[in-house]
Amino acid sequence: MKEVHMHTAMGKQSGPLHGIRVVEFAGLGPGPFACMLLSDMGAEVVRIDRPDVRLGNPLDIVGRGRKTVLMDLKRPEAVQQALELLTHADALVEGFRPGVMERLGLGPADVAARNPRLVYGRMTGWGQEGPLAKAAGHDINYIALAGALAAIGPRDGIPVPPLNLVGDYGGGSLYLVMGLLAALLEARTSGQGQVVDAAICDGVLSLMSNNQSHTLRGLYREERASNMLDGGAPYYAAYVTADGHCVSLGPIEPKFFTLMCEKLTLPQTLWDAQNDRARWPALRQAMVAAIARRTRDEWCQLLEGTDVCFAPVLTLQEAAAHPHMQARGRFVELEGVVHTAPAPRFDRTPSAIQGPAPSAATSVAELLKSWAY
Repeated sequence: MKEVHMHTAMGKQSGPLHGIRVVEFAGLGPGPFACMLLSDMGAEVVRIDRPDVRLGNPLDIVGRGRKTVLMDLKRPEAVQQALELLTHADALVEGFRPGVMERLGLGPADVAARNPRLVYGRMTGWGQEGPLAKAAGHDINYIALAGALAAIGPRDGIPVPPLNLVGDYGGGSLYLVMGLLAALLEARTSGQGQVVDAAICDGVLSLMSNNQSHTLRGLYREERASNMLDGGAPYYAAYVTADGHCVSLGPIEPKFFTLMCEKLTLPQTLWDAQNDRARWPALRQAMVAAIARRTRDEWCQLLEGTDVCFAPVLTLQEAAAHPHMQARGRFVELEGVVHTAPAPRFDRTPSAIQGPAPSAATSVAELLKSWAY
């Protein structure tokens, strides 16, 4: 693998959310990732965690850029400390099952009584109400119920979970962040906060809007590997190279498809087969044979940067060494640990990693003094 060059970043708070204070109640999955994004964009994030939690893992990428205070929220005095923090905060993020925060005395009504401007972000899989609201679940279950999992995988096999990108992070974290930012913006004019109910299944259904549109128009088959973007179309797929690696091709536009046919030296009888499903098997067979004639590096030399819509299929570590990722500074070295870089990029108020995952807890009294001031 090529030598990896990375920026090193850590320093003063910056970013478009500089000055925004967020209280995060420790949890798993989409809540912490959402707070990582908020921190990267400049928000001051304070995580409330259990007294017995082990801190100090520098490899916790998602836990970066926070302060941590330790509280036993079963103790009334700890709840009062949390409410005091929330009095000076702009937003709250919690990912417990519905009703838990209310039982602790930290529900939306309790917090609004102390800080009516606060935006209350709730992150769950199923939502705050409904027959499944209080059931346990994980990413695979939420995307299964929302119709996404059934669409992913081989036609002659069972569905394949797409890591936790579609549910936890796509339908969960990103929709929570979008909701929080919208509510924070609205609170500037109204002076009132509100509850953001971010459910993973809701977000995934929203992500499936294009599929729903195509289904209604009769353009989408609810059968895996039967459509343009699910591996069904030969021109939108991955192929094995001569050295056992893979490359991806995706020339959707007709002129790009023609260019691909030319570069791959496919039989001219197939150059008009892009949208002819009857000839897809023959097109795929020809593409399999063509790609197998060269190594991945050879295909990169021939196709990378062209309008064929090509990219090598890289592992995460290989991605760190790719010249394009290096040129855009997409990996950042922080105290000897390689982090994924903040995204998106801002030209006037750049995001920055505010620090590694905390190695020690912050004093509640010290933090309250700072925030009250």
